Amino acid sequence: MLSPDLHSLHQAVPVEKIRYDEQGLVPAIIQDYLDGTVLMMAWMNQESLQKTLTTGETWFWSRSRQEFWHKGATSGHIQRVQSIRYDCDSDALLIGVEQLGDIACHTGERSCFHQVEGTITPPPGDTLSQVFEVICDRRDHPNESSYTCKLLAGGDNKILKKIGEESAEVVMAFKDDDEDAIASEVADLLYHTLVALAYHQVDLKSVYRKLQQRRR
Repeated sequence: MLSPDLHSLHQAVPVEKIRYDEQGLVPAIIQDYLDGTVLMMAWMNQESLQKTLTTGETWFWSRSRQEFWHKGATSGHIQRVQSIRYDCDSDALLIGVEQLGDIACHTGERSCFHQVEGTITPPPGDTLSQVFEVICDRRDHPNESSYTCKLLAGGDNKILKKIGEESAEVVMAFKDDDEDAIASEVADLLYHTLVALAYHQVDLKSVYRKLQQRRR
């Protein structure tokens, strides 16, 4: 797990420059720092924002209870802050977090934004994460007509052969300097790599964490 750089967080957000509403509050959108999934929205005041910057974990202000609350203090689903941004009007916050337990909603769902017309659905993340989720579902609920399921059933021999073939096609697309072909072949390579990750039970987030570590 990555630890937040508290000094960088303090530098990123000038607490006194944030524009709070007439109740002294500012909305905070909480987002998974790896795949961009919007997890929840809560309210902060200047003091809870300061607590967040000081501890590196999210603190909010409850309008109903009129008190501070430390996210995850009871459930253990703490949010470790990785980044904080504020919008062009300085009256809204976007906070990237590492969500412990991968649960942000009090209902036990990953995100508070999980309902569509009364139906519970997984919240959208980035495109790769969405594709990976579908692949994992195919792995866990096989369907004979699914190309993904046929790849998974073939194991390493079939999956890795396809990765080799797609890698060669990516090289040729770049050699031909064909923009559409490059995008198409890279998409094929990424898809087959995701299938290999799912087959070996390696979470895509593990890859994202490695990239984040190297970026830092």
